[in-house]
Amino acid sequence: MTTTAQAPGRRSAWAPLRRPVFRMLFAAQVVSNIGTWMQTVGAQWFLVETSGSPAFVAWIQTASQLPVLLLSLVAGVTADLVDRRRLLLVTSLASCVVAGALTAVTLAGRLTPWGLLGLTFLLGCSAAMTGPAWQAIQPQLVPRDELPEASALGSIAVNSARAVGPAVAGVVVSATGPAAVFALNTLSFLAVTAALLAWREDALPVRTVRERAWPGLLAGLRYVRSAPSVRRILLRCALFALPGSALWALLPSAARDLMGTDAAGYSLLLALLGAGAIAGAVAMPRLRAGLSRSWLLAGGALLFAVGTAAAGWLPLPAAAAGALVAGVGWLTCLTTLNATMQLALAGWVRARGLATYMLVFMGSQALGSFLWGALADAVGVRAALTAAAAALVLVAASVPALPLRAHSGAMDRSVVPLSSTMPTLELDAPPATPTAVVLAYRVRPENMAAFTAAMRDVRLARERSGGTSWQLLRRTEDPAQLVETYVAPSWEEHELQHTVRWTGYDAQVLARAVALAEGEPTVAHYLVQGVR
Repeated sequence: MTTTAQAPGRRSAWAPLRRPVFRMLFAAQVVSNIGTWMQTVGAQWFLVETSGSPAFVAWIQTASQLPVLLLSLVAGVTADLVDRRRLLLVTSLASCVVAGALTAVTLAGRLTPWGLLGLTFLLGCSAAMTGPAWQAIQPQLVPRDELPEASALGSIAVNSARAVGPAVAGVVVSATGPAAVFALNTLSFLAVTAALLAWREDALPVRTVRERAWPGLLAGLRYVRSAPSVRRILLRCALFALPGSALWALLPSAARDLMGTDAAGYSLLLALLGAGAIAGAVAMPRLRAGLSRSWLLAGGALLFAVGTAAAGWLPLPAAAAGALVAGVGWLTCLTTLNATMQLALAGWVRARGLATYMLVFMGSQALGSFLWGALADAVGVRAALTAAAAALVLVAASVPALPLRAHSGAMDRSVVPLSSTMPTLELDAPPATPTAVVLAYRVRPENMAAFTAAMRDVRLARERSGGTSWQLLRRTEDPAQLVETYVAPSWEEHELQHTVRWTGYDAQVLARAVALAEGEPTVAHYLVQGVR
């Protein structure tokens, strides 16, 4: 793990805003997030006043994030297979309907704690279906080299809303109650809908073979399983989100019980968390120029630990300063993880990969919120926040042992056809028939060890692009001949492997192995025949 930057140069943090479509959707995202944070403050303070239980208040986070556990993978494969703009329009309108229903129930005086959790869960379902598609459209809006800045601006959209939304909500809730902020959240979804209607999406390349939902979901899971850099990002994500969820879950209870403040004081703490995150986003280009991604994660976890401990032990003015520090740490970790994930994923599986990332991140937050809420009920809010801060210190200390992989985000993810010609299906068989691919190589004895080592990376490339049951065999009668075999789940999947799934990085991996053999391998295809 080095301390040198992996980015080739420093760009302005605001560079993507020069692009009109990105700027329009960014503005809509800010408006929507302001509404969401106003809704969060109204919901949490409603529970503080009606239930009085730290667990109930913490579970509002669980209710909003649990749908990610249930729907994230479905949302990811849907976003990869359908028109993303239309999907986002549907989910925005669905959110508007649910938020409107919550407003109506509240105005009628019929809202209960359990009813609030249920409607929050429905809003979370819509958000879970929205997230992968929203993340996956970013490469359509900005060039690849601006994706880190676009990711940071996405965090600015969330955190500027966190700075503005709670401040407005604190005043509105104190003056009129939660119904008004629920109504404003309803209107914010209309702003997103208007921006999506104004966006005329550029035409994407037409695929010669269309993926189907269930095979597409399985292909996405195989990709994640066979991408070590992606798996490491997901591990670091879970390690941070589990203890990091404590501050968000317990801050309302800490504000009331430990700091003796009201909704306005709680809103101030949220606003400072957002302000710190904005400051962190502005500083990120300079930070990336001096530190590796892994050290950014370690530093971000330590800063968030400071803010978490401050909320448990310090009075409101000092805790407010801690919230500012925590905001910087939160933004640093989230931007680093999100941008690295965006760059590490191939285009054909981007929404599914980001759905897995959201599943891990939001699922870890949902689980963490539930556990920290239960712990706070058992031993007190202060003790729970102290335990979470200690866990975050351990997370930072684990970075040297489990860093992000050095090449994460630097791999060539452009589409490169697997071969110049796609094999034809001469047999009369359903396209869903499993297909075995057999490649024969000749390798000199002095290259055998290096070739075998290179084929380990080839195996991962085959599996990332859809292959299963991979093997490398050596012929007993002719030790110089090695045979690589793998199975595509269907002929359709093999066509996709040839046309849209094989990337420049995969081609480099295969070329390194072929260079150690004598000439190009011979290739044969076999349809799996069922024998009763």
